[in-house]
Amino acid sequence: MRHALALLAPLLGLGLGLSLSQLAAGATDCKSLGPAEPLTFTPAARARWLAPRVRAPGLLDSLYGTVHRFLSAVQLNPFPSELVKALLNELASVKVNEVVRYEAGYVVCAVVAGLYLLLMPTAGLCFCCCRCRRRCGGRVKTEHKALACECAALMVVLLLTTLLLLIGVVCALVTNQRTHEQMGPSVEAVPETLLSLRGLVSDVPQELQAVAQQFSLPQERVSEELDGVGVSIGTAVHTQLRSAVYPLLAAVGSLGQALQVSMHHLQALNTTVVELQAGQQDLESALQEQRDRLLQLLQETGCQGDCAGALSRARALELGADFSQVPSVDHVLHRLKGVPEANFSSMVQEENSTFNALPTVAAMQMSSVVQELKKAVAQQPEGLRTLAEGFPGSEAASRWAQALQEVEESSRPYLQEVQRYETYRWIVGCVLCSVVLLVALCNLLGLNLGIWGLSAREDPSQPEAKGEAGAHFLMAGVGLSFLFAAPLILLVFATFLVGGNVQTLVCQSWESGELFEFADTPGNLPPSMNLSHLLGLRKNISIHQSLSVSGQQCKEGAALWTVLQLSQQLGMTPTLSPPSQYTNKLWQELQSLKVDTQSLDLLSSAARRDLEALQSSGLQRVHYPDFLVQIQRPVVKTSTEQLAQELEGLAQAQGNSVLGQRLQEEAHGLRNLHQEKVVPQQSLVAKLNLSVRALESSAPNLQLETSDVLANVTYLKGELPAWATRILRNVSECFLAREMGYFSQYVAWVREEVTQRIATCQPLSGALDNSRVILCDMVADPWNAFWFCLAWCTFFLIPSIIFAVKTSKYFRPIRKRLSSTSSEETQLFHIPRVTSLKL
Repeated sequence: MRHALALLAPLLGLGLGLSLSQLAAGATDCKSLGPAEPLTFTPAARARWLAPRVRAPGLLDSLYGTVHRFLSAVQLNPFPSELVKALLNELASVKVNEVVRYEAGYVVCAVVAGLYLLLMPTAGLCFCCCRCRRRCGGRVKTEHKALACECAALMVVLLLTTLLLLIGVVCALVTNQRTHEQMGPSVEAVPETLLSLRGLVSDVPQELQAVAQQFSLPQERVSEELDGVGVSIGTAVHTQLRSAVYPLLAAVGSLGQALQVSMHHLQALNTTVVELQAGQQDLESALQEQRDRLLQLLQETGCQGDCAGALSRARALELGADFSQVPSVDHVLHRLKGVPEANFSSMVQEENSTFNALPTVAAMQMSSVVQELKKAVAQQPEGLRTLAEGFPGSEAASRWAQALQEVEESSRPYLQEVQRYETYRWIVGCVLCSVVLLVALCNLLGLNLGIWGLSAREDPSQPEAKGEAGAHFLMAGVGLSFLFAAPLILLVFATFLVGGNVQTLVCQSWESGELFEFADTPGNLPPSMNLSHLLGLRKNISIHQSLSVSGQQCKEGAALWTVLQLSQQLGMTPTLSPPSQYTNKLWQELQSLKVDTQSLDLLSSAARRDLEALQSSGLQRVHYPDFLVQIQRPVVKTSTEQLAQELEGLAQAQGNSVLGQRLQEEAHGLRNLHQEKVVPQQSLVAKLNLSVRALESSAPNLQLETSDVLANVTYLKGELPAWATRILRNVSECFLAREMGYFSQYVAWVREEVTQRIATCQPLSGALDNSRVILCDMVADPWNAFWFCLAWCTFFLIPSIIFAVKTSKYFRPIRKRLSSTSSEETQLFHIPRVTSLKL
């Protein structure tokens, strides 16, 4: 046991080291990996637990309490430590007067029993002689006034005495049977208890070996999880980084699309302005020619109708918008030449793919380190390899097992003898209880017949045989009482002497702890019975101090060596030292894990050049309101279509057909001018309006987004390796804590299995508790209750005899004394005179 405890210390140290690692990892968020799953270990300890024996409460508990109080009154002396010491060590030195002094109460009871044994047979012999001479227990000779009262009083007292006898004999039969039933299982429990105590040490080496072998369970689980640690850590890193990478890549993609749209509008703006400027020159010359011809026609004297109105509108045939006044965007286009160079959509898709492949890449990068980790996990702590090897050499364990085996082998013959004598006692008890029961039945039957006979005396025609039979039954009970009084008192005293001393000398001192104090005192026990001698210890073990709290300690899972205080007695002071060579190896290997994020560019060089060109292009500084001023003006100040329609109306109103024809031609020319010159200009103006408004609304935000994206990309690109390293370290700590959790489960299971099952003190405390319950509660209590009830019946036989003899006289026929010297009973042919007695 010394070696087993010393070898268990490194294993307990492993649990302390793992706890420190878990505390270090507890500062990080380990929800992504989750806690260690529970492992299922196969119980290594064999079933040695003793089921607690408890006497169920019943109707006899009050009787047991009465017997305890009676025995406490009989034995007033304290525990005789000196006398017991002499009995155990030097039997010849025991003084009789000391035994008598201690057993004074029992001596008094022996004197009472001796008097009973002497007087009852003597009184029975005298009564028998007296009855033979017809002097005792005859019949009532004369009738007097108080005869009925005397008879009724005697019958009532006899009935009460008989009922007390019945109660006592029923209790005696019940306790006699209870003692016999409890004796067999109690005797059989002794070898079972000793075998369980032997199992405390005999099976320990194999069980410790089974415990050590199950270290492979956490090893296999950790090895399985190490196969996927690269993917797990890469996934954890990917999960924590995606909240920053995904939005940034989405912003880059959106900015690339916005850049393409802006470049499209900017190029369209520049082209449209050039076309508008070229178109307005052609339009201006055409409008000038058309206006000159219309002014000449409308000013002729022969013009009829609203020529003056048409003339004023014709004078307004000139350009409304002058696109030569809009600002130039050539400098912006010059700076954005070749933009966009990069394909932002393809670039973002490629970067997303690279980022999403991070778990797989991490698994590939960590494969070599994982192999080293698996090699480290495959090693066993030194304490486990030698856990079971050092136990068989324990001298204390072999002494313990040998002593218990000798006790078990030597106790079997005595236990068989106990069972045999118990059978004899049970048979004798049943016979004597049956005799007492027969006496009570005789009394009851005699009373019934006697009362029946007394009631029939009032009728002269009824014979008096019933009363005579009742008297005979009462006298038969008296005879049985005298006959079996001696066996009864002998059985009562023998069982009283044994059971009473067991209760007062053993059970009371056991409950009070005096028995353990006696065993603790050096020199009281012979060397063959000393626990320290049996275990081969250098110092004496305090059994009372150790076992007085063993019940509570065993319930709390205390080990056997803790309860018996063997740690210091055996020279065992195990120190808990963390197995740093085991946990540090795993930690160092995990520290070498790395995730390469250099392949994640986030922004290509071409895309960066595009964004930097956009940032420095000055797109947001273009004065877009100047464009809107010209756009909001009409291409021609007057509507050419309305003017053409008005000219057609004037042409029809003219009386001069030549003038009308010329007005018609001018109207047609205006329509052609509108379709060929004005409408294309209007279309270009609408196109320019769309581009200008798009650029005006997007240019400021585009510049801000470009600056933010470039700054974020630069920051994240610089911080990404350090950030990934921190995440990797945190996840590695969480992973280590998770994997160490499996070993912690094993350590906790080993601690519980070894201390509470393999080396548990439960069989020891259970054996002590069960021994007390068996000896005191299940055997001694019903045994003592039996002799108490039988003694009750034995001593109540005395009033039963007295009142039965006195009552029987009243059940016989009453005859007046004759003057003749001969008896009425001997006279032949004598016709008795009928008399009546009113009761």
